[in-house]
Amino acid sequence: MITGSLVALVTPMSPAGELDWDGLDKLIDLHIASGTDAIVAVGTTGESATLDCQEHCLVIKHVVQRVAGRIAVIAGTGANSTKEAIELTQAAKEAGVDACLLVTPYYNKPTQEGLYQHFKAIAEAVDVPQILYNVPGRTACDLLPETALRLAEIANIVGIKEATGDLERAKLLIKKAPEGFAIYSGDDATALELILLGGQGNISVTANVAPGQMAKICALGLEGKADEARQLNRRIDHLHRDLFVESNPIPVKWALHEMGFIDSGIRLPLTPLSENYRVRIRESLKAAELV
Repeated sequence: MITGSLVALVTPMSPAGELDWDGLDKLIDLHIASGTDAIVAVGTTGESATLDCQEHCLVIKHVVQRVAGRIAVIAGTGANSTKEAIELTQAAKEAGVDACLLVTPYYNKPTQEGLYQHFKAIAEAVDVPQILYNVPGRTACDLLPETALRLAEIANIVGIKEATGDLERAKLLIKKAPEGFAIYSGDDATALELILLGGQGNISVTANVAPGQMAKICALGLEGKADEARQLNRRIDHLHRDLFVESNPIPVKWALHEMGFIDSGIRLPLTPLSENYRVRIRESLKAAELV
């Protein structure tokens, strides 16, 4: 089981929107040196929606090769087409990932039975550990706990990223999930509390800019050291809020550029962070002693 701080890694790009492989290598090395437990490549934060299929697979393969087994690699391979999700998941398996992260189908709004059959089909088609990803605020599709628990009975469906921020829902999943099924937070603001309830980690946006701090917070949470973890989390909790002033990954990519880690590129229809939020992000980074 993969536990701890799992960074939802950005995909660095040039100002013209071309993939920046050197920038990606630098980020990977930073996370390994900072104690990040796993890298999630080409998820929402990695701009999966604007990478074409070839780029998507190339980034996954590149991350696996650069990491070289030092930490776990999870590939975002979800799609609103079951066939496409199977193809991406198969490609990720062949690249050597440790697991795949599959978002609920977006836009076409399947029923709960449709969701079950979708994820079941992918699990049966590709023998690789698979983590469900529920983020209804983006997908207009909510994977309900009863459906997630039904899917948890499938051997290679090994966890869920629950990004609703609903701790009561997380508590229910943790209580009823079979042994070995991981519950991850996908909401930085409530991630520590989910871990303290018995969750296994946080698939984090904040970890992009504060990898060492997030790794420590998650480790303390997993050890049950609640007071110490909360004290450390309070030092960066403003980041959990401010990195979402505009749609993710707009603020976090701008922050990483401001910190000197990546170039300024982001792909349409996403645009660079609005001028009126830049002072706020700068001050947030300063308060966290990151710049």
